[in-house]
Amino acid sequence: GLTQHGEAFAYSLADYCENELCFNKETGDMVPVRLWTSSLKRSQLTARHIKGGILMVDGYPFIQMKPRVWSNLDEIYAGACDGMTYEEICEKYSVEEKCRRKDKLGYRFPRGESYLDVIQRLEPLVQEIERYKESLVIVGHQGVLKMLIAFYSGIDRDDAPHLEIKLNHLTTLRPHSHGCEIEVTNLMEGVKVSDDGQKFM
Repeated sequence: GLTQHGEAFAYSLADYCENELCFNKETGDMVPVRLWTSSLKRSQLTARHIKGGILMVDGYPFIQMKPRVWSNLDEIYAGACDGMTYEEICEKYSVEEKCRRKDKLGYRFPRGESYLDVIQRLEPLVQEIERYKESLVIVGHQGVLKMLIAFYSGIDRDDAPHLEIKLNHLTTLRPHSHGCEIEVTNLMEGVKVSDDGQKFM
């Protein structure tokens, strides 16, 4: 399951969704919002407290925040390095770590994936997102979220792997015809976190 910290974040995320996303603040009416998770357990556990209801959209019932699971959203697969800390990777696979530092976008983990592989598996999801009119909550993983944020904000894909995804924060993207507005919200004010290893991810 989640750590105590992860569970606290899961509840904070659920509260934010209920208070900021699920209802029209002027009318109090429910609004349609979609929810996606990866197929990994930690993503689904983080999203499990998010509640929704049923409303009518264009004459049809819409289940608000009904989780949709996508394996395409799974974290970049580290292959032989999966489950290892940054320090363990440096110690056991020092050559690999140097190669990845030189080309973070194209580097492929031993028996694993590269960011280019992640971009390829995200393409059908981006096409799906483009069809939606409703807001969409994605409970995902840093490597994958970096690529999605880069796509919508126009960041060069070579720079995308170096983006910082802040722990305990929610990143909101509002794409429009001239670009994308980005807002980052700290869902756990005052909570300190240790290094999460994303400098390697």
